[in-house]
Amino acid sequence: MLTIVWDVDDVLNALMRDWFEQEWKPPRPECRLAYGDLTENPPHSLLGVTRREYLDSLDRFRLSYAARSMAPNPEALAWFRTYGADFRHIALTARPLDTAPPAAEWVMRHFGDYIRVFGVVPCRGGPATPVYDGSKSEFLEWWGRGDILVDDSRDNIEAAERIGVCGVLFPQPWNCRHPVQSLALESLTETVLRLA
Repeated sequence: MLTIVWDVDDVLNALMRDWFEQEWKPPRPECRLAYGDLTENPPHSLLGVTRREYLDSLDRFRLSYAARSMAPNPEALAWFRTYGADFRHIALTARPLDTAPPAAEWVMRHFGDYIRVFGVVPCRGGPATPVYDGSKSEFLEWWGRGDILVDDSRDNIEAAERIGVCGVLFPQPWNCRHPVQSLALESLTETVLRLA
């Protein structure tokens, strides 16, 4: 049975959009950007702030009630309801370790019928945090069970493909000009049917 590895933020949910619209823009009425204008990830240069300021704001949001209340991506949820039972699934996220527990709870609450494993590659950990894997591809290489990675990062997709994991790039403003998420899920369906 094939195993599909799902990125959490900006694939299973709309973290960047929700953060931008609920956390970033309200106290900054001078910000004229729309979510579709965030053509870089991280978008700190577009926002006119330091990378640290952006990450601090995003991480605060990750720990907020608003993040806990994020709706699951409806197209991804529909895909799971149609095809999910035919495959094994893992959620794999790269985020600070202190923000992983709420993300794991969110994934299990919304996708737990299908996703039974939650992996995290900690980023920006403290000096005492052990580093087992420096990237998602290193995690996947160690784990050795992923067949397909669905992710919004072109770099993660390319790194996964270098170790033999098929990649499906999930469209967002920072990785394609006109993001149509349903096309990525159609590509995922074609990939699983080809590999099965």
